[in-house]
Amino acid sequence: MLTAMCVGKSIPRVDAFEKVTGRAKYTDDLCERNALVAKILHATIANGVVKKIDTEAAARLPGVVKIVTCFDAPDRPFPTAGHPWSTDPAHQDPTDRKLLNTRVRLYGDDIAAVIAEDEVAASRALRAMKVEYEEYPPLLTVEEAMAEGATQLHEGAPGNVLKHTAIEDGDFDAAITAAKEGGGLIEVASVYRTPIVQHCHIENAVSFAYMEQGRVVVVSSTQIPHIARRIIAQALGLPWGRVRVIKPYVGGGFGNKQDALYEPLNAWLTTLVGGRVVKLELSREEVFFGTRVRHGFTIHLKSYLRPDGTFVARRYAAYSNQGAYGSHGHSIAAKGTNVFRQLYNRNDVARKAEIWTVYTNTATAGAMRGYGTPQTVFAIESHMEDIVAQLGLDPIAFRFKNLMPVGYVDPFSKNTNFFPSFEQCVEKGKAYIDWDRKRALYRNDSGPVRRGVGMALFWYNTAVWPISIEVSSCRMVLNQDGSVQIQLAETEIGQGADTVFTQMAADAIGIRWEDVHAVTAQDTDVTPFGTGAYGSRQTYVGSAAIVQAAYLLREQILLHATRYTEKPVECLDLVGGNIIEKEGRVLCPLGELATDTLYHSEHAAHITAETTAQVKTNAYSFGCTFAEVEVDIPLAKVRLVNMVNCHDAGRLVNPLLAEGQVHGGMSMAAGFGMSEELLYDPVTGKPLNANLLDYKLPTMLDHPALKAIFVENPEPTSPFGTKALGEPPTVSGAAAIRNAVFHATGVAVNRIPLTPHVLFEAFRQAGLV
Repeated sequence: MLTAMCVGKSIPRVDAFEKVTGRAKYTDDLCERNALVAKILHATIANGVVKKIDTEAAARLPGVVKIVTCFDAPDRPFPTAGHPWSTDPAHQDPTDRKLLNTRVRLYGDDIAAVIAEDEVAASRALRAMKVEYEEYPPLLTVEEAMAEGATQLHEGAPGNVLKHTAIEDGDFDAAITAAKEGGGLIEVASVYRTPIVQHCHIENAVSFAYMEQGRVVVVSSTQIPHIARRIIAQALGLPWGRVRVIKPYVGGGFGNKQDALYEPLNAWLTTLVGGRVVKLELSREEVFFGTRVRHGFTIHLKSYLRPDGTFVARRYAAYSNQGAYGSHGHSIAAKGTNVFRQLYNRNDVARKAEIWTVYTNTATAGAMRGYGTPQTVFAIESHMEDIVAQLGLDPIAFRFKNLMPVGYVDPFSKNTNFFPSFEQCVEKGKAYIDWDRKRALYRNDSGPVRRGVGMALFWYNTAVWPISIEVSSCRMVLNQDGSVQIQLAETEIGQGADTVFTQMAADAIGIRWEDVHAVTAQDTDVTPFGTGAYGSRQTYVGSAAIVQAAYLLREQILLHATRYTEKPVECLDLVGGNIIEKEGRVLCPLGELATDTLYHSEHAAHITAETTAQVKTNAYSFGCTFAEVEVDIPLAKVRLVNMVNCHDAGRLVNPLLAEGQVHGGMSMAAGFGMSEELLYDPVTGKPLNANLLDYKLPTMLDHPALKAIFVENPEPTSPFGTKALGEPPTVSGAAAIRNAVFHATGVAVNRIPLTPHVLFEAFRQAGLV
């Protein structure tokens, strides 16, 4: 593990000044003011077929340049998920999307597009078009979509099942039979439901496209520029080298921009108008129904236990609402299933799991922060609380008795649980929330307003190996003044990636962080290959490439220093931006050497380094959330009083940025658990709250000051000891809040969000109101 000089310090964000002064250039800032404007005609039914689109009146309107419909678009399905491409068809994403669709699969599906001189003309043209449909009943839930006789939404998906898998660890039936013969077997079963929610990043999906020298150029707010390039080329049937993608500053993504959203359509539209600049920017309402959402899950859990609270066998059945199109597909539910198989795997417990990913007529579900684990952890950690209530056990002692032991090695990924992270995090969280005292104090509350405390563990891993490749490339260029540019394809999307890359590069090279310039924009023509921002992979995978490139750069620098100082290379080092003798004497500043080397009359050289690192490891990232709530039973309302997340993210590169990441994740978890849900009209399939007024995103007024606590066990497989940080804080908060409500009221509510509508019905059934 590398010695840290800069890593571990809370240096200022390298992009802070540009962002707070408004100088940072986002996609819309870079677009020509006279660009053509594209707008999409969205279907006004949720399920059916477009029979005819009358565009005559729209085409005659002043300012309208071009109208294309689903009958004009290429009949070429393509994938959209931001996964690395696989040459193995069995590992490729669903190819079920087209640029425009005659078969309507959601309210708001893309059926035509207008290109106009300005937004007013484009909007008028949309209103002037007339559409005839053949309409079918909307299928909004997994149960409706899987019902006998339901309309099939996609070819090759009978019963609307995108994919179904079944897994068994151990001999499930034999374990139960043996335990029954021994006597005292206890069964606990429940069903848990999580909602469809939206990412709600600040910057809406936006791109503009043009042609240059026979190539299509797309400038986009994307997390995955290199992958987006490949998807655009596949959608348009172009060689991949005929497409260029540029990613400037990005105003948040949270996984939504880990898909190629409207970049392929935008790229096609510019080819229809001679390569003129065409801008395609979505409204907030379009982002809600037309981009991606988090999958709603229905999870059935059944546990078989001995009276001492140890598991005999566990059964898991999950139904994932995929929405209209495949996107990331079954991989979301599959990752959630890993939580079930690994979080409580002590004592060789037998496990059986079945998972279904099902097409419906709701918004397409894709990647969202946590990637299937917030849904699964809500169910599992709620179920743990239901078990301890039924058996009269201590919730923390019960979890410790059954959770993953130190030393466990996952046979598939080879992930190793090196440290007692769970125990360390729980002890810190308990102390902060004053767990023991408050559990006893609130246990017998009986008034109309009661308090409770709850907790939940989280499981996560880092990056996607070995399911997909993990590759990162880094380029370093030495300037004449001794500073260094670094380029990676791992994207800055607001999370602070450029800052931590700067810190790691400074330590790996041996210079000050102020002398590292991270190039924040990615351009597939010039940025070395990498797969982008997702899977909490950035720091873990990017660090491998940074260290490799730094080694090559240092090697060249010290070879030139040998010529310049006339000292043997083995006696030299680069520390703090100076060439030194290893005993510590400074020989010259790096800038002096760089200038001499670049302009030397006999040995002129431009010192650069570029390398690709393929990472074939993974890393666990564990922790917990504790929550304190106040429940007004007559009003059926929950107030979050206190919340703490304790997380072993390995060594923290920048503690202040890490704390900010955790606070954001906790806020998302609170919204997931208490207020957020995308609602649909059951008759028409139309979204009912696809805007930030009616969709109840939590604000700073809706939760208390959030506390982040860290345990820093350096990850042995990482050059700087890092592991997943960005996504795990979203995972266990909803379950902790639910369990706190259970402690306060004695009512186990098995669906979220915990809105007054949900709580009132639960309290009514329990006889509290």
